[in-house]
Amino acid sequence: MPSAMELAADHPALKQAVQRSRALLHKRALVAAAAGVVPLPGLDWAVDAALLARLIPRISGEFGLLPDQIDRLAPSQRERVQKAVAMIGSVLIGRFITRDLLLRAAQAIGLRLSAGQAARFVPLAGQAVSAAIGYTTLRYLGEQHIKDCVRVALAAQMRLPGPESSGPAFTAGTP
Repeated sequence: MPSAMELAADHPALKQAVQRSRALLHKRALVAAAAGVVPLPGLDWAVDAALLARLIPRISGEFGLLPDQIDRLAPSQRERVQKAVAMIGSVLIGRFITRDLLLRAAQAIGLRLSAGQAARFVPLAGQAVSAAIGYTTLRYLGEQHIKDCVRVALAAQMRLPGPESSGPAFTAGTP
């Protein structure tokens, strides 16, 4: 399966959105890893939920896929985006992030609950394993969301918002 960067290969502005999203994802995954070290049951899940609740909308915003950004599109473009989201099957794109949506996303990583919770109580090595699982889990979920956003942007041939520095916008139809 191609990476988000490979999917965006022919589109410089889309590649920039992927890079910005990955940088943000890396920072948040480090926080998740730090929470995984603390031997308090449930703390890592609470931290992960809080991180994802903020991270997913920020990534979606990089690709113009926040609910309010989609609402501002022309009706034909909005319809293309909605069809692309349905085709990709993402439950996180174009929606307000709720607890239920985060729980559905977290179900994909059920292994963490057993392995991470158990490992953290083994001194040092267990905490390192728990931190690695925390980092990897958040990276995986974030990377999957970035790929979904790239696929939707390409399928809908949409214009991405420029970075906050108001650089050029991306139109998927033209490299």
